[in-house]
Amino acid sequence: MLEERYPWARFYRLRQPVQFDELNDVLEEIWATYSAHRDETGNNKSGTRLIGDSKEMQSVRHLAEQVAPSMATVLINGESGTGKEVVARYIHERSGRKGPFVAINCGAIPEHLLESELFGHERGAFTGAVCSRQGRFELAGGGTLFLDEIGDMPSVMQVKLLRVLQERVLERVGGVTTIPVDIRVIAATHRDLPGRISDGRFREDLYYRLSVFPIEIAPLRDRPDDVAPLVAEMIMRVTRSHDVHLHLSDAALALLAQYAWPGNVRELANLIERLAVIRPNGLVRDTDLPWPLRPEVTQTVILDSDLQATLPAADGKFPKQGMDLKKYLVNIERSMIQSALDESDGVVQKAAEMLGLGRTTLVEKIRRHGLRQ
Repeated sequence: MLEERYPWARFYRLRQPVQFDELNDVLEEIWATYSAHRDETGNNKSGTRLIGDSKEMQSVRHLAEQVAPSMATVLINGESGTGKEVVARYIHERSGRKGPFVAINCGAIPEHLLESELFGHERGAFTGAVCSRQGRFELAGGGTLFLDEIGDMPSVMQVKLLRVLQERVLERVGGVTTIPVDIRVIAATHRDLPGRISDGRFREDLYYRLSVFPIEIAPLRDRPDDVAPLVAEMIMRVTRSHDVHLHLSDAALALLAQYAWPGNVRELANLIERLAVIRPNGLVRDTDLPWPLRPEVTQTVILDSDLQATLPAADGKFPKQGMDLKKYLVNIERSMIQSALDESDGVVQKAAEMLGLGRTTLVEKIRRHGLRQ
């Protein structure tokens, strides 16, 4: 068929005027077809790599390679920013499965939309469902479905997910037809699932169904040996994408290895991108690193506008040269919002709760500070 050889031909079957729901379905079909073709031709073997020399990362790499050829369900546990999706992609690429890798963040989608996103819906199932639509389970057919932040999945959805995992069949929202699914499921969470089971917020039977093969990723602060190879990899990526050439001094690398990295690998990646902007094609010394990475520096805070605000001295005396209080407070607010976004994986509602703000208020502050979610 023409559509099988040229997926974009599916645009010609759209009714006029074009409905957003129908257009979205066609785009998803094209992407799924392209992903499957890319897997068949081997063009996706750019090779997701698990960077790190530490014993902890060597163990993760070994476990991932062990479980990849099987169909066992994998549960990846680790703090936000440790690279759980990277490990999931690593497993998928070595699984031999020809279908696509499809990811969904279970904590970022409202409860009333999550069922449709996972299982799809039939035409007329609810207001706005102008046509049938495949869910992520069907789109991942023959491949891998990555359920990120599974610990935040609502209780009602946990029951329905358990049935699909057990029976390997599903029904679309508003449908009566049973659809078989051929997928490999990998789940991930930063939550303490046994603790949530005790609190009644996570089903024990679903936990045992998901954790057939558990993999724990240690936080970056517990594997300082991985910092240097991660920095080298990130600098190489920045060089390819932005045509800048960074080089970190030994003193700077030593400070990076000593830092606690509350945002883990994601925070390190953000730092390298920032350094590429403020120190393009140059050497990054320890004195060029921002304030949190230099514990001995307590007198200044580096502003994103490249201006500096002098802090009060450690003895409580006001500095002779004075300080710009307004700019200092703006910088603190921006840093706290960015930290909350990093901790919440970019989920604005969670970040707002962490900061004690309303969601609308936080969205406005994110826009004002020019932050990325």
